Amino acid sequence: MPAAPNRRAVAVILLVPLIVTLSLWAFAWPAARIAPRDLPVGIAGAAPAADQLQSRFEQREGAFEIHRYEDEAAAREAVEDRVVYGAVVVTGEGPRLLTASAASPVVSQLLTEAVKGAAPAGTDIPVTDVVAAPEADPRGAALGASILPLALAGVAAGALVNVMGLRGARAAVALTGAAGLVGIAATAVAHSWLGVLTGDWWTEAGVIGLTVLAIASAVGGLAALLGPKGIGVGALLMVLLGNSFSGVTSAPQLLPEPVGMIGQWLPPGAGGSLLRSVAFFDGAAAGGAVLTLTAWAVLGLAAVLVGSRRRPGQVGPAEPSANRREPALTG
Repeated sequence: MPAAPNRRAVAVILLVPLIVTLSLWAFAWPAARIAPRDLPVGIAGAAPAADQLQSRFEQREGAFEIHRYEDEAAAREAVEDRVVYGAVVVTGEGPRLLTASAASPVVSQLLTEAVKGAAPAGTDIPVTDVVAAPEADPRGAALGASILPLALAGVAAGALVNVMGLRGARAAVALTGAAGLVGIAATAVAHSWLGVLTGDWWTEAGVIGLTVLAIASAVGGLAALLGPKGIGVGALLMVLLGNSFSGVTSAPQLLPEPVGMIGQWLPPGAGGSLLRSVAFFDGAAAGGAVLTLTAWAVLGLAAVLVGSRRRPGQVGPAEPSANRREPALTG
């Protein structure tokens, strides 16, 4: 048996278990280690009752990041602005809990259980969902499931542009156009048909389009610079790490450190956070995610343009040169 096929067979035998192991690590490990880590929570009310409640939260060292507010109105505003995931309001009648299931149904349930568990037995704690998840998606399952298709769409766009031999400005225009159309199509499905997004239609389409463009341009740029293997690197970065570290099905502060932070630096995580902001919170706390996605898109498109100049003909068929001359005929 020839040596080359033997080496390829050994490579398949070793690579498949390695890919499965990496996939299980990326997807299963964060899910198995979900717990609050510096989770922003508000406490409103006067001392000493509010101080006692804060000390109970602080007993779980590193779990919660406490923000203090004077009254319920200030705490409610902080929840609506995505400064905190929820807040406990201490009153003369007892504590009341403010949550935002639109920010994370998992966190809302966690806070409800934590506050009720810390209260004396038999205490009735009213819970107000300040920013509720849409009725069509009360558990956030549809929104969480939407990030993977967007990541796959971005990877596919970046790969197709290079496989089809589009280079330079043509590739950049193709990536931008494809991302824009994906944004419109995905919003038509998620907003108009399923009803799982409830914000401004065109803003949501723009966010989805920007997310796909950031992913597609990164993959296309890596392919322009590294050749076909750049597509694999981009897919690994965006799908395997970006999707699994996004925290969109729970919250970045529930993932093991530094997974949650890394996920928000990658387009899938930033896109999921930005989509929540524009769909349910009128764009609150959107600045960081917009900056992250814009940086990925700009750098990726720049790599597409630079890569086509530095490595002509490396990816896809080379364009015919206008100045090429036919060799002279000899008799």
